[in-house]
Amino acid sequence: MLDDARSFAVTAHGSQMYGAKPYVFHLDAVVGLLTPYGVEAQIVGYLHDVVEDTAVTEDEVRKRFGHLVGECVSLLTDAPGANRAERKAGTYARLATVAGPRELALVVKAADRLANVRSCVVDQRCGLWGVYRSEHAAFRRAAYREGLCDPLWEELDALLGTASNAGSRSDQGSTNV
Repeated sequence: MLDDARSFAVTAHGSQMYGAKPYVFHLDAVVGLLTPYGVEAQIVGYLHDVVEDTAVTEDEVRKRFGHLVGECVSLLTDAPGANRAERKAGTYARLATVAGPRELALVVKAADRLANVRSCVVDQRCGLWGVYRSEHAAFRRAAYREGLCDPLWEELDALLGTASNAGSRSDQGSTNV
């Protein structure tokens, strides 16, 4: 089913790009981070953007990949909004309420954000890195669950130059990208 999810996502994203690279670069990066968390996490990793960024519907994902995968993809899909702040506020509000098996979505979201931040660092996209850094405290409050995927959060905190208690004043230091 993992190969099916990758093929489905690659086809759905078509010619979309991730910066200067084909979109599959991002999907493979996310899924690589999810390897320790199991095949179901990797499946959600491949599908995490298909509803938000393509013509695929939540119903199609549920029918093809099962209820839990569909629920997780739904949780990871930004609702329409006037701007990024509005879209992310809605997503973070949904993520803050997640418990039980749907916490799989939180693992995928952490891997997605870490893959994005790693890419910003490698490609020296300081503006986007700054956006992620400015959102980090709110993102962490919504998506972090102790013991769920701590290695992902540790690297994310380090790359963004924030303390693990991301809401503290210690996250005001500078970090070069």
